[in-house]
Amino acid sequence: MHSVTYSMNISLDGYIVGPDGDFDWAEPDEEVFRFWIDEVRQIAVHLLGRRLYEAMLYWETADEDPSLDDSTREWTVLWKPLPKVVFSTTLSEVRGNARLASGGLAEEIERLRAEPGEGDIAIGGATLAAEAAELGLIDEYRAMVNPVLVGGGIPFFPQRERRVDLELVETRTFRSRAVYLRYRVAR
Repeated sequence: MHSVTYSMNISLDGYIVGPDGDFDWAEPDEEVFRFWIDEVRQIAVHLLGRRLYEAMLYWETADEDPSLDDSTREWTVLWKPLPKVVFSTTLSEVRGNARLASGGLAEEIERLRAEPGEGDIAIGGATLAAEAAELGLIDEYRAMVNPVLVGGGIPFFPQRERRVDLELVETRTFRSRAVYLRYRVAR
């Protein structure tokens, strides 16, 4: 069965985007970027909300830039063919190897979990992840904690009054002082 994972860059104070909408503090160095490349190799399908989908559209044509370095080209080669499901009430069409969700989040995840094969069902975007967390659908939380306090913005964790016990699975510290934390939901 496919695990559902929520993985994003966060500030030490818990935000994925600062109060001004900026997230340049999360731009990875080569070591962290290699880590994200290895992580995307483990994904069978990526679920995205509209905002993250629109931000990631860059990667649909990035390979047309002849000045890309090898790592960025490798990311693009992995990202473009990755199946994506976009949850949006405002979009009527999507591009690349993406489709609009035909059902609710729980129904989509249930269907995807039943599909044969390997790889994670990755969730991207705080709003979509908050809905999945509230429904108890997330199996693992993966946070790349960046050494910065941004003072507000969009939080990584849903602000719900719900306790979720977690088991530490993995930690890793990078030269950039970023720390990767991977927790599995204790069931």
